[in-house]
Amino acid sequence: MADISGLLSMCRKAGRLVLGMDEVKSSCLRHEARCVLTASDFSDNSLREIERICLRTKIKMIDLPDTMDGIAAAVGKRCGVMSVTDKGFAEAIAKKLSSKQNNL
Repeated sequence: MADISGLLSMCRKAGRLVLGMDEVKSSCLRHEARCVLTASDFSDNSLREIERICLRTKIKMIDLPDTMDGIAAAVGKRCGVMSVTDKGFAEAIAKKLSSKQNNL
């Protein structure tokens, strides 16, 4: 999480990070979300629900390697799902996470 915690913090301060299930679903259905991020310990039922919405709206979903507690440390609020509403932030986060996975 340390790799993207700075990006998530800047994204939140810029007002481009949406936190929580209801708010994320709304941002997806309004086509404002550029990507959806989920915690590794996000509940299975909620994960399936957000997956269906992301598939229907063609929004990229990224599973984070960290838990809700790790997310809370980065953004200041405990949550299992977030959406990024800025294209630049979404691309930077996806790039950081994919480069980290390639290095494993």
